[in-house]
Amino acid sequence: MLTDIEIAQAATPEHISKIAEKAGVPESYVEMYGTNKAKVDYNLLKDVEHTPGKLVLVTAINPTPAGEGKTTTTVGLADALSRQGKNVVVALREPSLGPVFGIKGGAAGGGYAQVVPMEDINLHFTGDFHAIGAANNLLAALLDAHIHNGNELGIDVRKITWKRVVDMNDRQLRNIVCGLGGRAHGVPREDGFDITVASEIMAIFCLATSITDLKERLGRIVVGYTFDDKPVTAHDLKAEGAMTALLKDALKPNLVQTLEGTPAFVHGGPFANIAHGCNSIMATRMALALGDYCVTEAGFGADLGAEKFLDIKCRLCGLKPDAVVVVATVRALKNNGGVAKADLNIENLEALEAGMPNLLQHVENITQVYKLPCVVAINAFPTDTKAELDLVEAKCKELGVNVALSEVWARGGEGGLALADEVVRLCENGDDEGRCANTFEFAYGDDLSLAEKIEAVATRIYHADGVNFEPKVLKEIEKLEALGFGSMPVCMAKTQYSFSDDAAKLGAPRNFRITVRDIKVSAGAGFVVALTGSIMTMPGLGKTPAAFKIDVDENGKISGLF
Repeated sequence: MLTDIEIAQAATPEHISKIAEKAGVPESYVEMYGTNKAKVDYNLLKDVEHTPGKLVLVTAINPTPAGEGKTTTTVGLADALSRQGKNVVVALREPSLGPVFGIKGGAAGGGYAQVVPMEDINLHFTGDFHAIGAANNLLAALLDAHIHNGNELGIDVRKITWKRVVDMNDRQLRNIVCGLGGRAHGVPREDGFDITVASEIMAIFCLATSITDLKERLGRIVVGYTFDDKPVTAHDLKAEGAMTALLKDALKPNLVQTLEGTPAFVHGGPFANIAHGCNSIMATRMALALGDYCVTEAGFGADLGAEKFLDIKCRLCGLKPDAVVVVATVRALKNNGGVAKADLNIENLEALEAGMPNLLQHVENITQVYKLPCVVAINAFPTDTKAELDLVEAKCKELGVNVALSEVWARGGEGGLALADEVVRLCENGDDEGRCANTFEFAYGDDLSLAEKIEAVATRIYHADGVNFEPKVLKEIEKLEALGFGSMPVCMAKTQYSFSDDAAKLGAPRNFRITVRDIKVSAGAGFVVALTGSIMTMPGLGKTPAAFKIDVDENGKISGLF
């Protein structure tokens, strides 16, 4: 059996100029990076008249070691819609080097449902993440230079909130002491690094609607506080112009293609467990402008990625999904039901039924909280039995939601035709209960306090009994609301493995509370981040990271990416 990278390397992709032509991008807006990838000038959005297409959001159950195949399903669904004669464009996130070399491996889809060139997409691509890291660290350098050169703004070094970043899992950098070596080398202070995808710059990059909006958002970043507790911004440090210059070209969406030649924008990549987990608004809007259907995804489980797509991205830019796909596998559901990974190939209806509440809670959140039409896509494995598939279908039908078997990993777009049929039906007519884009609701209103918004997500989406706020968090919430940040949405930083903030609680746990241990404002992005449980913004490498399997031969051919 061929690996994902071997399948991708065996393909003969079309020249990227042909993909741009297929997508309807005028040649004058295309900036080619070789023959198989290009950037598209964001001025296309204001220069070319268009009618927005249908927006399809692909999300999933909570991730497990058994795998779910969300990106694979997204790509395969788009190819299936294309086979049906639909004008469709994909919008995906760029992978971070952290998980590429860490536990997860590559992130460009899988099997015969991939975006290519997968090696480039997973490694450096067009340099967007490097530009984001450079802009972040430029601001950090300007901040420390200001303090070193007299500290005219009166910044309290104990209240600095801005960290440097690197796009790699490196636990050694979580907590550091910097500025050592004497007066000429800076002011000694405690500091730390985040992974690039957790940076507010990444969030701003993905939420910006124009180059002007990008610069204004960068200027609003709060980097710390003065001795009298006044916020200090990037604008106060005169940083936003130079930061925007670093990001000018990165802001242009990247155009690539699927294995079947469907146009795909791959742009931006915040993590959904510690950031808002969606590709850029620029890319989504461009896909909607060019296609009759835009198929996009949100990171990790629906409790994280979809919640943030709906409560943050849609709120801030006025999007309304026409249909939602929730991806699951029989294997992953059995894992949620207590079966070890080594035993997942054995039929086990009892464990499957025990794990089903995880899927059903995600589905119910989409249909009952957000009032959106939904279809469950079962990402098929050869070991799935008819009895197991029938059980999943029966349980979903009890909620009034259809199930479609997706075989896109093995068969590409052909294996997603049944799923495409249901998605088109939902987009065109809504579901049998009348849910459609026009019935969409947020999980909470703008007028609630920050604490009430956090409690709404915890109780309505996670089904927690409530929230425990550490004392310092309550004080910080009071300060943020006094500074005018109380109207912002909340971005929950939580483990991706559970509805709770405890990664070990699988399925759909009950009788638990969410603990918020820290909170900070991302004023440029336009949301407030609540850190729960033991979640960290700088991951670490495991004992046998994916990097061990990655290699290059004498001809420069890469192997082992996924």
